[in-house]
Amino acid sequence: MAAALEETPVSYEDLADIERDFDDAETDIIRKQVLLTAPLYSRRSKTISQIPNFWPLVLEQAPPDIDQYIQPSDSALLLSSLLNLSVSHFEVDLDPRSVSIRFEFAENEYFDDKVLEKKFWHRRSRDGWSGLVSEPVGIKWKTDRDLTGGLLDMVVKAWEADKSTSTTSQSNSNGAGNSSRGLTPEQKALKKKIENTGMGGLSFFAWFGFIGRHRKSRSRSSSRTPSSDEDEESVGEDDVGMSLEIFPDGDDLAVAFTEDLWPGAIKYFTQAQEQDALSDADFESDDDEGLDEPAEDSEDEDERPAKKQRSG
Repeated sequence: MAAALEETPVSYEDLADIERDFDDAETDIIRKQVLLTAPLYSRRSKTISQIPNFWPLVLEQAPPDIDQYIQPSDSALLLSSLLNLSVSHFEVDLDPRSVSIRFEFAENEYFDDKVLEKKFWHRRSRDGWSGLVSEPVGIKWKTDRDLTGGLLDMVVKAWEADKSTSTTSQSNSNGAGNSSRGLTPEQKALKKKIENTGMGGLSFFAWFGFIGRHRKSRSRSSSRTPSSDEDEESVGEDDVGMSLEIFPDGDDLAVAFTEDLWPGAIKYFTQAQEQDALSDADFESDDDEGLDEPAEDSEDEDERPAKKQRSG
């Protein structure tokens, strides 16, 4: 296969150029779609704001790509306190695949924040990788109510310490870089915490600690957001890698919110209403059957299908 192009006028650079052109075309399509649908989303937001519990009901019917990350304790909080959810494309001119996902909450027993907003930048590296990167978002947990068991706070502290150390290292080395330095004490503590914590069943709110592949290259210029043409080649050499990532599938979850739940919100809300109607019909049917059937036929009860259970 390596010699497949040797006797042709085609080079791998030619093929790479075509791939880049396809990517540019896809980006342009997404940009046009975002601009065309913006008025529709605005209209939808005004309409659904008049429907009580719209977003909790939507989340109740969330697809598996989202639902699998929502634990019972998360669900109790989201279904009782979520007021609004929104997705915005904050870099339409640069890269429309960059998104901000915003949650608005009522007063609750878990944290003081009224708004939790997480931004994802879509970036590409010189080694061909492209995807979403982010920065950790802290949550002001109330006493003994941290659903992440302290992990999210540790990620935020490690991120801030890494930025501070990177800035100092750059200053002392006149911009020579900091690739040779080891983990900060905060990163070491986080790494140990992750190693000693069973990551299965981790709270949905740990998602706010997702960082992604740009950990190393981002720290080299920590005072600015990552640019679209930033050299992230060093990311592939990152010896820290996923060892400090508490939510490895954070980018996939962001995509599920952006490309499924957000555009399909009315569909999921309608499904929730239909599920309620089916549940009510089941209860009414059971009541009617209890009135019509003789008491001696009660042994047939075990053969009836179980009633559908509401997830809320």
